[in-house]
Amino acid sequence: MNTPAENTRPAPSRSDERLRVAIAGCGVIGRTHAAVVRELPDLMVTALIDEVVEAAEALASSIEAQGARRPETFRALSAALAGAPVDLVIIATPSGLHIQQALEVLAAGKHVVIEKPLDVDLSRANEILSAAEAAEAKGLVASVISQHRFDPASRAVDVARRAGRFGTLTSAIASVSWWRSQAYYDSGAWRGTWAMDGGGAVMNQGVHTVDLLLWFLGRPVEISAKTALLAHDGVEVEDTAVATVTFDSGALAVLHATTAAYPGLTVRLQLMGSTGSAVIDGDQLEYFHAADAGSGGSDMGLLGAGNQAADELAKFPDEEVQALDPTVYPAGHVRQYRDIVDAIRAGRPAGVTVRDAVTALATVRGLYVSATLGLPVLIDEVLAGRYDHVDVRTGGSRPADSADALEEASA
Repeated sequence: MNTPAENTRPAPSRSDERLRVAIAGCGVIGRTHAAVVRELPDLMVTALIDEVVEAAEALASSIEAQGARRPETFRALSAALAGAPVDLVIIATPSGLHIQQALEVLAAGKHVVIEKPLDVDLSRANEILSAAEAAEAKGLVASVISQHRFDPASRAVDVARRAGRFGTLTSAIASVSWWRSQAYYDSGAWRGTWAMDGGGAVMNQGVHTVDLLLWFLGRPVEISAKTALLAHDGVEVEDTAVATVTFDSGALAVLHATTAAYPGLTVRLQLMGSTGSAVIDGDQLEYFHAADAGSGGSDMGLLGAGNQAADELAKFPDEEVQALDPTVYPAGHVRQYRDIVDAIRAGRPAGVTVRDAVTALATVRGLYVSATLGLPVLIDEVLAGRYDHVDVRTGGSRPADSADALEEASA
């Protein structure tokens, strides 16, 4: 019988030992994580958790059919932690359960990967931050999925901006122009609800782009936003949102997210600076130009400055992921999991930390509060809990409602 100390020891770090994985949540995103685990030789699924027994059993059968050992299935996370050999837990449950379950995993002494977003409720942010930092001090890894940081295009832009090749970063435009059908929102009772989905186009479809925006431009200071529900019925949350964000550097950004752009367009992020600019569209580096590459500054804009995108991407080869079938293996998740495995082996923090996710969540929460109150909102005040009791809603409030909500938040 294992002692408590043995049950909570960090996962093996030797490169010849496979990390044993439990997946909590066996729906669509849980299956995505299972496909990634199957691709990586360092990982193996040993447990599946879902309240819907049929969902867990179906995924277990799918894993077994691929030639792997059939994982054990459980209805509760606590049962899996107590009854199966587990080193790493992947949380792929509805968003409103993420922090609660992550805290349970860290308390059990296991590594944890949380599917985006971190949660729908920022009120427990300090609790999960403290738990994650304490866990890291013990050699555990706590990470949140933000796979687009690991795209070659994103890496190229990040390396260039860290080297100062874009000069003073002045502004950015980020747009998520997707389509989600009515059937998508009708597919689960929790979808499109504030309580469990936490928001709509921004929280669910746009949070990765919010993370990239913050990664490139730094700490957000203030946000001003509008939201609307324009193309769907019976949904609490927004399907369209626009916002302006001010950063501590003085840079300004425009954020747009919608699930009402039929038939579905791309995610586009433009980053502009005094000596260079870049455009990422559909996860691809569509345009890149930095004055230090030789042509000098140009006053003719896009037509007058050479596109250096191909040269920059050549610095970040991605042959291993490019060889995968994109309809089966989500490349961004594969890249991020390679970073997570390396972090576990090396005893270092993962490339995306819980603190990163808290800042992104605070920005999204600030957007919803601003849209509700019809006022600009400071991100530090969101993090400090000033707006924890604001009942956010789509489309904003009447002026009297906004005044009452702000007075309550200030109390």
